[in-house]
Amino acid sequence: MNTSAMARNGFRARRMARGSVTEGAARAGLSARGVIYLLVGALAVQIAFGDTGKQADRGGALAELSQKPFGAVLLWALGIGLVGMALWRLSEVVFGSVGKDGRSPRKRLLAAVRFGFYGFVAYSVLSFAATRHQSGGGNSDQQSRDATAKVMEMPGGQWLVGAAGIAVIGAGCWIGVRAAMRKYHDKMRMGQMSRRTRQFVDVTGVAGGVARGLVFAAAGVFAVRAAVDYEPDKAKGLDDTLRTFAETPLGPWLLVIVAVGLVLFGVFSFAMARWRRV
Repeated sequence: MNTSAMARNGFRARRMARGSVTEGAARAGLSARGVIYLLVGALAVQIAFGDTGKQADRGGALAELSQKPFGAVLLWALGIGLVGMALWRLSEVVFGSVGKDGRSPRKRLLAAVRFGFYGFVAYSVLSFAATRHQSGGGNSDQQSRDATAKVMEMPGGQWLVGAAGIAVIGAGCWIGVRAAMRKYHDKMRMGQMSRRTRQFVDVTGVAGGVARGLVFAAAGVFAVRAAVDYEPDKAKGLDDTLRTFAETPLGPWLLVIVAVGLVLFGVFSFAMARWRRV
């Protein structure tokens, strides 16, 4: 075997090894995301039926998980899985993602935003696993109000908060519309599924994605309202945003519907972990 052939084989072997590591990280991360959405959705259902002492956000989910048998092990596994999600998104920034436009600047920028988000989430989960602090890394509502107040103290802060709120509304609409249009088909190995499995994936993907988008959009609306009124306390985190659905004319039943949707998105995340192309 000549030198050039050996070099090609070595490059191919390294690429395959990198692909295996990236795939494992992606599937672990998607599974971890599924666990968090399952827990948040379940907590929101309990709130809808009167258990107002629960906290339906990431902190509440971690606190709930820590009370289970082998809770410490589960927390560390969840944090490590989210590290995998962040590393997968980082690999998309560096090497590009699947799809014909996977190496476009727009896709790389989106991957960078996701890397930053999941890096922060992984850090908060691992910090909680290390300290077992019962607040679960902090109340999302208070964090949202504090962050909004700090930004509003900056020059042009009111405009920044308003712009961020509009961006979150846009992201929520984008998430919901893409889910309703079943755009996730482009990223999944649909041909490997049975007919019944495809139907199940579509139910969880559409209902879960629409519910997730609705929550994002609602949180964005509260941020815009806080900016317009110049009142940071009107910004809401995930917990307060979910509770607001129970204050509509539909009462707690709208919160139940949204909460079930988040549970379905958690299930869909597990389906993504199994069938997504990485």
